[in-house]
Amino acid sequence: MRLLFLAVLRPHTGNAVTAERVRDHLEAAGHECLLKDAFDFESPSEIADLIAAEKLEAALALHLYRGGRLLQGHRIPFGIIFGGTDLNEDANHREKKEVMGRVLQEARFAVAFTESMREMAQTQWPHAKGKIYVQSQGIATSPNTAFNWDTFLQRSEISQGADSLHVFLLVCGLRQVKDPLYLLDAFSEWHQEEPSVYLVIVGPEVDPVFTREVKARVKRAAGVRLMGEMRREDLHAALKNCFALVNSSVSEGMSAAILEAMDLEVPVLARNIPGNAALVKHGVTGLLFADPQEFVQLAKRLIRDPALERDMVAQGREYVRRHNSWQVERETYQQLVGKLERCAED
Repeated sequence: MRLLFLAVLRPHTGNAVTAERVRDHLEAAGHECLLKDAFDFESPSEIADLIAAEKLEAALALHLYRGGRLLQGHRIPFGIIFGGTDLNEDANHREKKEVMGRVLQEARFAVAFTESMREMAQTQWPHAKGKIYVQSQGIATSPNTAFNWDTFLQRSEISQGADSLHVFLLVCGLRQVKDPLYLLDAFSEWHQEEPSVYLVIVGPEVDPVFTREVKARVKRAAGVRLMGEMRREDLHAALKNCFALVNSSVSEGMSAAILEAMDLEVPVLARNIPGNAALVKHGVTGLLFADPQEFVQLAKRLIRDPALERDMVAQGREYVRRHNSWQVERETYQQLVGKLERCAED
């Protein structure tokens, strides 16, 4: 089947990574999957032209508003994958909520990453009950065995002996929704008390204006470093070597970085927002903080309590093994798109 897949493909974002992984799942089942950036299209009429020109038989969209609104009224069956911001932010805007409700009426199915996301969607659009499936993101980590941690520290201008360090890694693209500056002042104060703790922000420069602000603030912050984009395998290797992963986002659908850290048996400290709380059970699979001061308190506790660290990484790894199977994700999307194929044939 020839399938259109619309997603926001801004480089280095979670949606882009998810879209590429789902496309691989569908192509493995023999479908031809045309992956397009939703931001390249202004209106459904442009999608209609694309459907006709490419002889597309069905469609899939990642993000209910940005992608889904373009798929209405084309007489081909389509499904939706919630992105996170569509539920956490766009649903709070009346006009966008109405558009998304109409998209869900027409969609043959929708996929939520977590049960809490499904509940949010069903509360907003009760008519969608019965067509929303829960499928967590599939996780597979692949650390580069040739990665050199000492070289990474040197590039980060961290000169102390590796054995005495506690390096916290904040993995995110530099954009406001990830809020990489949230912990900056509190962490800098802590570093001045404890020179062995460092916060390293790793990620691509997504928003040029915001990136300039981040660089300026980090330059003045003791104990905080900023690294650029890293290859996926190198990033996984850096995660394995750091003391803990940090997530300070304002909004998350399902953080792949958190799940990857769990899979690599690395402790997780995450901001207490709905998307993170759906993954991290406080004190069991990770630690949730409500503000920068609580982050520092919990980070200190983690350093002092090796038993807590051991228990959490074991529980986190088990959580990912149970809930985030890459193979189960593949099978789910292949089955759901099989429904679209049968609808297209009818």
